[in-house]
Amino acid sequence: MRIYSVLRNIYNVGYALARLKFLGNELIFAVILFTMVIPFQITLIPMYILMVKFGWVDTYLSLIVPGMINSFGILLFRQFFRDIPQDLIDAARIDGCNEFQILFRIIWPLSKPVLITVGILSFMGSWNDVLWPLLVIRLETLMTMPQLVTLFAIGGQAANQMGVQLAATTLLAAPIIIIYSFFQKYFIESMATSGLKN
Repeated sequence: MRIYSVLRNIYNVGYALARLKFLGNELIFAVILFTMVIPFQITLIPMYILMVKFGWVDTYLSLIVPGMINSFGILLFRQFFRDIPQDLIDAARIDGCNEFQILFRIIWPLSKPVLITVGILSFMGSWNDVLWPLLVIRLETLMTMPQLVTLFAIGGQAANQMGVQLAATTLLAAPIIIIYSFFQKYFIESMATSGLKN
């Protein structure tokens, strides 16, 4: 569910920045690019204070909401949408399509590779994250798997048990390897088509 909402938000922002002309379009894109160079550690304390004030500590909202927008995903979607020929969109407008129909009937089927790429990258980012869940989740029933494995390995429960530690790290790597092996064709196609050209 989280990956779907992240993809939908990033998809819409990327389309708006690539195809809609409005005042401040380039400024908004520049601000989004600027956020890519800000280290997560700088925003960690303000984000934690926000989670406490909202009462989201020890809830799934503290894990979902901060990751709803991904700057790199917006960049990939924007580049992909800018590479779509304007003639295709103009032909859809002539046929009577409005902006939403163009977005979901014409462009959505074409954007499968970039959707899968952003989905994989978003999943990897949230799956591998340990520091943020350690701060906002303390209930063991809500902990993420990487968080549980970290506490298991560092907390002393797996001390001097190399086999158990290796099994835990294999379980952590397995979902990403499986997902990538199924979707690597789309991932490579997306990187080739929506790279840094334009």
